[in-house]
Amino acid sequence: MFAQAGIPVPREAVAQTQFAAKTIAQELGLPVVIKAQVLVGGRGKAGGIKRVARIEDVQPVAAEILGMNIKGLKVEKVLVSECVDIKSEFYVGITIDRGARQPVLIASAAGGVEIEEVARTSPEKIHRCTIDPLLGLVPFQARNIGMRLCQEAKLAQQFTAIAQKLYRLFIERDCSLVEINPLVLNADGNLLALDAKVNFDDNALFRHPENEALRDLNSEEPIEIEAKKAGLSYIKLSGNVGCVVNGAGLAMATMDLIKRFGGEPANFLDVGGSSSPDKMALALRIILSDPNVRAILVNIFGGITRCDDIAQGIILARQQADIKTPLVVRLVGTNADQAKEILATTPILWADTMSQAVKMAVAKAREAR
Repeated sequence: MFAQAGIPVPREAVAQTQFAAKTIAQELGLPVVIKAQVLVGGRGKAGGIKRVARIEDVQPVAAEILGMNIKGLKVEKVLVSECVDIKSEFYVGITIDRGARQPVLIASAAGGVEIEEVARTSPEKIHRCTIDPLLGLVPFQARNIGMRLCQEAKLAQQFTAIAQKLYRLFIERDCSLVEINPLVLNADGNLLALDAKVNFDDNALFRHPENEALRDLNSEEPIEIEAKKAGLSYIKLSGNVGCVVNGAGLAMATMDLIKRFGGEPANFLDVGGSSSPDKMALALRIILSDPNVRAILVNIFGGITRCDDIAQGIILARQQADIKTPLVVRLVGTNADQAKEILATTPILWADTMSQAVKMAVAKAREAR
């Protein structure tokens, strides 16, 4: 993507076997750097990035990295890249500043390390400027940042060209984040993008089949893939209170309230604006597949979503599986009275308010530890 956008990158190619890695290394010339291709940070610290100076070492090193487990992801591909003589390293990224409601260009002379750590320990090393969406990244904005980083007009001009191409890529591909870390100054006095991270806006995938094609399903939670196919928005978290909610805003508020009352949400799950009983039953099955879940909270504000459909889905889920996990339900809005009647003969815990429901779910999760 960077090469297509005109951003300077090293010569490199992807290999899926140790033999292919050796062939690429021979074509590039030694030394080379072999990098694990997994969608997580911290590959270097995990031993997933290694410099190789001898051709006879390429296959053993590639074989060692292939098959590694880095933060739960298996390495199935490596990137073989030419080795670059680095004089200095920088960070440059573009993301959305939600407070300013504009994209923001962020840069730092402390490249090659986690930018979050730089922001925490040395915030003065981070330079930023917001970008007017109508004007785009104006050259003088990028030059000002470039001069702060490089202190040389020639390098500032190079930085400006790279930053503008990065912004064009950010906009054209509907990204939520594009970053180069590190952007390096090589021995020839040129800037080069040595590593990158790109996040796409999921809501824009319908107009970017080329983005969708880049998905690596092996790096995603299988249960999240299943949920998406069923029209559910599900993200697994590390807590023990499972959540079934309709609407992203209510889901976030529910998770906040769980934290406020001393609990930890096990997931984000939005069943959407309308839910059939089958969809609700699937939502509960997905939550119950997480062994960490000790209690389930169903928090529904019925508008388009009918509470009786939710109740029927709970009954269906109970018929399909022996649910022993405590289930707390708060249903208000459309057909809430019918829902209460449907669930009246079940051992489900009924709550009248959101706070009451959350407190009950957190308490049940603690009891079940």
